Amino acid sequence: MKTCLIVDDSKVIRMVARKILQELEFETVEAADGQEALDASKASMPDAVLLDWNMPVMNGLEYLVELRKLPNGDKPIVVFCTTENDLEHIQEAMSAGANEYIMKPFDSEIIQAKFAQVGLI
Repeated sequence: MKTCLIVDDSKVIRMVARKILQELEFETVEAADGQEALDASKASMPDAVLLDWNMPVMNGLEYLVELRKLPNGDKPIVVFCTTENDLEHIQEAMSAGANEYIMKPFDSEIIQAKFAQVGLI
């Protein structure tokens, strides 16, 4: 079973994403900020990461940069899921190694389409 790390400081967003991803047959792990996500990634590298941008401690972009430096850190498919929807943020995320970008609010259809697009399902 593929694993997806859900990284968001909102418990509600994590819960909604978890429900959608479990329906898509992903095993899910959750983190409330980038540092928790980095620790989780070091412990067990996920197949995918659904990543928020704005979080305390370490933001999503900082996490992504650190993730890509780890052994096998180039392997996870990283999908940003954020309210930051201007072209500058999207380009910055893609340059740092994101594979896809989803705008909040999202639903099951959007996540399914993006995960299919990058070959996760």
